[in-house]
This record gives sequence, structure tokens and C-alpha cells, in this order.
Amino acid sequence: MYQFDIAAGTKADLYRDLLAALDALTADERDPIANMANAAALVWEYLPDLNWAGFYRFLPDDGGELVLGPFQGKVACIRIPVGKGVCGAAAATLTTQLVEDVHAFPGHIACDAASRSELVVPVTKNGVLFGVLDLDSPEPARFDAEDASGCEALAALLGSRL
Repeated sequence: MYQFDIAAGTKADLYRDLLAALDALTADERDPIANMANAAALVWEYLPDLNWAGFYRFLPDDGGELVLGPFQGKVACIRIPVGKGVCGAAAATLTTQLVEDVHAFPGHIACDAASRSELVVPVTKNGVLFGVLDLDSPEPARFDAEDASGCEALAALLGSRL
């Protein structure tokens, strides 16, 4: 149904193409679960060296925790308290968390023992937390500022479509 031409050039090209693909996938869809599912699949397919890619949704009326959403990868933790671990830190501060070594992150929650680095980006709608985009890698220091910026653009687009 969808055919994407994702660049194999620079990282900037990759994120530009991922953003265009996510825009096409979500342009006419109102359902947030469907949009998060396609976003997770897109990131999983095109970003190298990941062992998990997906979302935790913030449900303020359900204990104010992050609850597992659509993802690609191994079975994951279902609930994460806001403020706990990398995902909880991103949710509590509404700031991107780029962690080169998860074992050095205080309170890291190890859903997959193979994960060595993590990037978590808050997803907001009108400044209100909706959830987080969580990427894990078995490679130490897999993510850099360019990954953070690219994923922030993906999260901003997705937030506008929720």
C-alpha cells in the first residue's frame, strides 16, 4: 500500500525522509493508536541498530503512569511511573532524554537486558503530555544530537495528529 523512498545518504536525509513518510502515513488518520503503530513500524524498519522502538502513552486518569502503546521489538514493561527510568524522566520534564549508557542512568528500568543506550522523546499535543517515543539500542552511545533532533521532529508531527 505504501512505498517509501528512504535515503541511504546522510542522517539528515534519513530523518527528512522519515518525517515525509510519517506525514504521508498520518495525514488522513485520526486514530492515535493507528498513527503510533505506523510510526513505530516506520522507525523500526528504517533506523539501524535498534532492539526496541515504540510508545508509552500517558494516561492521567489511570494512575498518572506511562502505559505501553504500539511498539516493535521484544515484550516490554507495561507501566512506568512518571519520573522513573528514562521514559519517566522524559515524561516528568517534557524534555528529550539521550542516554549513551543506560547502566549509568540512575533508576534505569531494564525491560531488555540487551539495551545499552536509549533515546526518549516526549510526544505532546498543545503542550500537554500524550506519551513518549522510546528507542533502545544494544549499541552503547548509539544515539546522538542529530537522532534526538530527528526524533523530536517525528514526535512533533505525530503530536499534531493525535
